[in-house]
Amino acid sequence: MTAATSHPVRHYLQFSDFTADEYAYVFERAAIIKQKFKAYEKHQPLTDRTMAMIFEKASTRTRVSFETGMYQLGGSVVHLTTGDSQLGRAEPIEDSARVISRMVDIVMIRTFGQDKIELFAEHSRVPVINGLTNEFHPCQILADIFTFIEHRGSIRGKTVAWVGDGNNMANTWLQASEILGFKVHVSTPSGYEVDQSVAGIRSTDSYKVFEDPMEACRGADLVTTDVWTSMGFEAENEARRAAFADWCVDTEMMGAAQPDALFMHCLPAHRGEEVEADVIDGPQSVVWDEAENRLHAQKALMEFLLLGKL
Repeated sequence: MTAATSHPVRHYLQFSDFTADEYAYVFERAAIIKQKFKAYEKHQPLTDRTMAMIFEKASTRTRVSFETGMYQLGGSVVHLTTGDSQLGRAEPIEDSARVISRMVDIVMIRTFGQDKIELFAEHSRVPVINGLTNEFHPCQILADIFTFIEHRGSIRGKTVAWVGDGNNMANTWLQASEILGFKVHVSTPSGYEVDQSVAGIRSTDSYKVFEDPMEACRGADLVTTDVWTSMGFEAENEARRAAFADWCVDTEMMGAAQPDALFMHCLPAHRGEEVEADVIDGPQSVVWDEAENRLHAQKALMEFLLLGKL
C-alpha cells in the first residue's frame, strides 16, 4: 500500500500491466482532464504529492509532459539523472529504489534495459512508470491510442500499420493489440523484425507480418513509424539508413491505407528518412495532437496509479 492511499501499489512498466477495462477508464479520465485543461479549470487531485523523474536517456516530450502534468495536478517534481544521483554508480538499484520510494509518492524512469526498471519497481513502495526502455514505450502508445479515439472512436477491430524498426514502439503496439482487440500489420527490413518473445505476447493472432511496407499499409486505419535509429543504437546509423531505405512512409503508402487513415509518429522525426514531409505535415497527420496527448494521458495515468478509480 502507498502511504497516502489504501489501494495496492500498481506499476506501469509495460502496456500489458492494465486490462482493457482499466484502459477504458484511463482514456475516459484523459478526455475529462483534457477538457478541464482546455477550459482553464483547475484539477489538482495530487496536491502535496511528489514525483521523482529519473533519466538515463535524454528526453523532450517525456520530461515536459510528466513534469508539467504533475504540476498541473497539484504535485511537485524532483528531476534526477545518473549524473546527479547514485543510480548507475556504486549503489545497487534495489537500494536506490528503497530510499527514493520512501521520500516520494510516484516514480517515472526513462532508461535502457527493461530489467533495470523491473528491479527498481520490485523494491519500490510507490508506483513506478516506464517513461521508455529499450523494450517498451507504454506511455507513448497510451497517448497514441487516446489520440486515435479522439479522432476516429474505438480502436477495437481497426488495423494499425507499423512501418520501420521492430523496436520498443512496435513491441508495445503488439501488446496493445492483444489487449484492446485490434490488428497490427508489421513491416520491417530483414534483420530488424519484431521478436515476439521480447514483446511478450501470447500468439500471432493480433498481428501479421509483411515484407512489403506498401502491403502492410493497405487498408490500414492508422499508419505509424519511428526514427530508424533509436537512442542507444547510434553506432548502427549508416547500416540502418541503407537497410531501411524502402521503409520511408510516403504519400503512396498513405494512399494504400483507408481514405480517412491517420498518420502518427512519436517524434522526433527526420523528414526524408522514415517519413516524407508531405505525410507528416499533411492533412492525415495527427502528430501534434499525439504529442500533446502525452500530457493528458499521463495525467490520467498518474491519477489512476495514485488514487485508483475515482
